[in-house]
Amino acid sequence: MSRAVLVDTTICTGCRGCQVACKEQNDLPAEKTRFFAPAGGFQNPPALSPTTLSLVTFWERDRKGQVPVRTFVRRQCMSCLEPRCVKACPVGALNKNADGSVTHDAAKCIGCLSCKDACPFGVPTLETVNEVPHIRKCEFCTSRVSDPSVPDVLNKGHSTEDVLDEPKRKRLVAARSKPACVAACATGALVHGDRDELLAEARRRIRRAPARYQNHVWGEKEAGGTSWLYLASVPFDEIGLPTKLPAAPAEGAFSEVAGVLAAPELASVGAVLGGLGWLSRRRHEVAAAGREGEDGPAKDR
Repeated sequence: MSRAVLVDTTICTGCRGCQVACKEQNDLPAEKTRFFAPAGGFQNPPALSPTTLSLVTFWERDRKGQVPVRTFVRRQCMSCLEPRCVKACPVGALNKNADGSVTHDAAKCIGCLSCKDACPFGVPTLETVNEVPHIRKCEFCTSRVSDPSVPDVLNKGHSTEDVLDEPKRKRLVAARSKPACVAACATGALVHGDRDELLAEARRRIRRAPARYQNHVWGEKEAGGTSWLYLASVPFDEIGLPTKLPAAPAEGAFSEVAGVLAAPELASVGAVLGGLGWLSRRRHEVAAAGREGEDGPAKDR
């Protein structure tokens, strides 16, 4: 199944529960933020970062003296069907998976940001840990969804231990079978499932309430198609979702370089990138070994 999420922005209240759930799922720290004023509204934090992998943006559209239309829109990696970032990465640190997710191997990443330059949405951000640079982005909760198991006892060893009965276990497994943001959505604005089925559902909603929605499902074809599909009551380009994107993805920066270099030159470039990739992996190994020396084996932490 190619997974996807349908985002109905006409239902979203901007509670940002999905944003908080993303932080918790990925064990991300808080960051010092500020209010940011894009055209027509306010949001906080202002942009994606290594510690904010998903973001609810705020858009306000004036209606000539009437109550403005306020729209909240999630931003995260779009998990493109034909991701430019994967083609642009010179060391193979990004992978497109059969379930629709695009995942990242930090041990291979050299922090060159070719992926960010190639991404039509500017999603990847750069993080440096123990002097090792690598990118961070939403990975569509791949590890969570691929293993939705739950323990027999929640809060084991605490006074608030909760032994799970079968109905409660089923509810928790069902929740963990979805990305954390979807499981946390209180209004049903986020729906996770098979991409083809969600496209059919989006079209049904448009047919049933044509006055409520733009007659278009954003993400069906944009950038070659994405795993995040959006419905809205206002034009998509007015709420930060670009509509003028080529249907077919570009080959990517490294592919373009490879196309103009002769074989010896290409071999030299490959050797340099391979060396950088090895250095990045070695730094990760050294950093991990240092943490084990301080805190014990990583698996016991």
